[in-house]
Amino acid sequence: MTTTSVGTGTGVDGATGVRHLKRPTPLRESVYEALTEMIIDGTLERGKHLVEVELAGMLGVSRQPVREALQRLSNEGWVDLRPGFGAQVHVPAEDEVDQLLAARAALESESARLAARHASKDAVARLRELCKEGAAFLEAGDIDATVRTNAELHRSITEMSGNKFLVDFAAQVDRRVRWYYTPVAPFRGQASWREHTRLVKAIADGDEDKAAEIMRQHTEHTRKAYHDLQAESATPAADPAPKKATRPRRTT
Repeated sequence: MTTTSVGTGTGVDGATGVRHLKRPTPLRESVYEALTEMIIDGTLERGKHLVEVELAGMLGVSRQPVREALQRLSNEGWVDLRPGFGAQVHVPAEDEVDQLLAARAALESESARLAARHASKDAVARLRELCKEGAAFLEAGDIDATVRTNAELHRSITEMSGNKFLVDFAAQVDRRVRWYYTPVAPFRGQASWREHTRLVKAIADGDEDKAAEIMRQHTEHTRKAYHDLQAESATPAADPAPKKATRPRRTT
């Protein structure tokens, strides 16, 4: 009697020649990923009321996976679920941003220091290429591509550190950083990419302390730009100055 093993992984059963295939990604996972990216890129704006049937229509799915995805997004802080009101995209408080960017500064400053210690010519060349691409995307007004390239540059530096725990920790905050950085990218402008260029030079020169300090300043500039932009958005537009009354001309 031949026994056939059952598994979820990919492999070939030697006795029967049966190939076990990996299961496809569950629909709720695909919906979760799609909604997360829509929040990050601003398609679903902060504070926006989320209606299940509308989201289901946008994604071409039923309401059930949308409902499951919204619950997960709520658990992770992307969405707020309120009884009697429903779901809305989370609006981050200022202290949330400060806490995340402070954690990012600590992680990435150390990553930059170690990257300067371990950098190879090929890795530095890739960083320089990303700097050129990011500046070009910004110049062309492609903010989504600018943000993606910024994230890839920072991720590459962390990977160059050679510390897998730094890589894992940085990956946990990567999406949230992209969410905060998206509205800031045009505001930061080319200054951000000039800072990147200085950072890459310090890494290429093997100057660990300078690389760490530039990265720390870089993340601080982003934090300040975020708060400045929020303050600017919250300031009501000034009413136009009233026109001076003109005295009617006397006729003679």
